[in-house]
Amino acid sequence: MQHFLSIADLTPAEFNGLLKLAEALKKEWKAGGNKPILAGKTLGMIFQKPSLRTRVSFDMGMIHLGGQALYLSPNEIQLGQRESVADVARVLSRYVDGIMARVFSHSHVVELAKWSRVPVINGLSDYTHPCQSLGDVFTVYEKFGKLAGLRLAFVGDGSNNVATSLMFAGAQTGMHVVISAPPAYMPKPDRVETARRLAKATGATIELVENPQAAVRGVHAIYTDVWTSMGQEAETQERLKAFPPYQVNGALLKEAGPQAIVLHCLPAHRGEEITDEVADGPQSAIFDQAENRMHAQKAVLAHLLGGVPLP
Repeated sequence: MQHFLSIADLTPAEFNGLLKLAEALKKEWKAGGNKPILAGKTLGMIFQKPSLRTRVSFDMGMIHLGGQALYLSPNEIQLGQRESVADVARVLSRYVDGIMARVFSHSHVVELAKWSRVPVINGLSDYTHPCQSLGDVFTVYEKFGKLAGLRLAFVGDGSNNVATSLMFAGAQTGMHVVISAPPAYMPKPDRVETARRLAKATGATIELVENPQAAVRGVHAIYTDVWTSMGQEAETQERLKAFPPYQVNGALLKEAGPQAIVLHCLPAHRGEEITDEVADGPQSAIFDQAENRMHAQKAVLAHLLGGVPLP
């Protein structure tokens, strides 16, 4: 594994190895701190989109591992506008030991990786959000002690990058994934095809179910995300009409049962895709999930920048 651009690029052994490494690093940190395996290393962080969790989790992850992070704001680079993506990659990779990029277009992280002489990590793109889903399934693993054979339902905008990443993550781990969305917001066929191809190796299934009540029955985790993501503001009113039946509320959670945990990648638009009673309720794992972004990303950093082997 040279870069971390999409979970679909990995083998099941690599993905599950990252989960095991995240578990080990979290235990080590809880016991008093991680070893400084990235001492003297710097992560350059390119941000086209702002983010509380991505910024702080990568920054603190590098600090925990003995390194440091350099934040680069949108105006400092203007990726692909003020300077070509290829030139940014070739220059920045001579200064830092790794690059994390949170971008609008997935083509930008692919181009960065093509020209970079150091590892590139996708902190979010329009296609996929691999760091998020690595933390997500790590949270599910912590709660249930396994992933293979479990069922996760994503309820809401199935066409977004988080839903795509969850399909890929389920396929890599043997976890069954159900996407429940209005017909116009189901995942793109090529993404479903990729997930199902990956799932052949693990026995996972990828289902598309329009009815949210049917989708969540008996699942181990219900996942939701905002109905309108950054860059889709012009579609807000249209989306507000389409998604109310897909709100994760007390009634929907009751359909799932008492064993189900609730997940959300945050930030949440409370009262839209999720209600307070669910987000703050006893079945919510949302803030454990937010913490686990840091531990999951530390595994990626330790492996790619520090050469730590995967278990």
